[in-house]
Amino acid sequence: MSGPNTDYDPVEVTPLRADEVEAQRDAALAAIAAAADLEALKQVRLEHAGDRSPLALANREIGALPPQARKEAGARVGKARGEVNKALGQRLAVLEAEHEERMLVEETVDVTLPTDRALTGARHPITMMSERIADVFVAMGWEVAEGPQVEAEWLNFDALNMGADHPARTMQDTFWLEPAEAALVLRTHTSPVQARTMLTREPPIYVVCPGRVYRTDEIDATHSPVFHQVEGLVIDEGITMAHLKGSLDHFATAMFGEGITTRFRPSYFPFTEPSAEVDLVCFVCRGVNSDECRTCRGEGWIEWGGCGVVNPRVLIACGVDPEKYTGFAFGMGIDRTLMFRHGVEDLRDVFEGDIRFAQPFGIEI
Repeated sequence: MSGPNTDYDPVEVTPLRADEVEAQRDAALAAIAAAADLEALKQVRLEHAGDRSPLALANREIGALPPQARKEAGARVGKARGEVNKALGQRLAVLEAEHEERMLVEETVDVTLPTDRALTGARHPITMMSERIADVFVAMGWEVAEGPQVEAEWLNFDALNMGADHPARTMQDTFWLEPAEAALVLRTHTSPVQARTMLTREPPIYVVCPGRVYRTDEIDATHSPVFHQVEGLVIDEGITMAHLKGSLDHFATAMFGEGITTRFRPSYFPFTEPSAEVDLVCFVCRGVNSDECRTCRGEGWIEWGGCGVVNPRVLIACGVDPEKYTGFAFGMGIDRTLMFRHGVEDLRDVFEGDIRFAQPFGIEI
């Protein structure tokens, strides 16, 4: 049995020779210093400090040495590898700092420039106002009724006691659809929804009807050919104007705050008798400093809509017994209510589709 190889000379193992280890170290340090960017340094790390680098392969040779030779060879290779790794870390820190500085220069954003970013959308204020109004009446136990925007002439006019010679039937107020014999119009109010409700339901009826309507108006700061109305209808036994007044006072308070009440002024509508114009106490001056108020122009009241007791002829046309039932109806502009509540001065802002108008109203669900 032979003894240990005490005569083995590690210098004869070429990768472990001192000059060879120093040469590999110097080559690595030179390559590190020459790395111009992080990508180049990554390649240098693989070539001079990776598992297949010359120093890593030399380190593997140490295991083949006799015990008395390993310490010196291991120290020599370990020192060289340590210097390489230290140089890599220092160069990495420098290159990362340079990279960040370059990014700050190249990717600088001028926050004073106009943005072309697409603005986040929002629910339209008219939609939210319609739902808010509907919620007021649903909380009172009413229902929401809807109908088509293309409506039959009979429902839009005849059923509502508007005779054949009524001015609203002319082209000055109504969009008529072709062919003429079809007798179809773009509804001029949401009252046809009330007629449809009376034709399809048995009293008692408590419905609110918000929706889009059309008239041949020129568009300006206060008029539009397309606008929105909300109408209410109650048909029951023993209904009077007092019930109408109480309902509208509650509606006004819900829209404009405590202390806002309504007043009635005698008027005429073919589908109600008696009829009245509805005015609001000025929600700015509360009728106290009306002489100085620009909103109500010294009146102390602001016109809001129309109302009245349902005409018996309308009840008969819709199959309701006027001897047994009475009712009331009212109608207000949703657009006008929105303008009152939020200080919108130009109706065109509501319909032009500019997202900047809708955003301040939020995105209520």
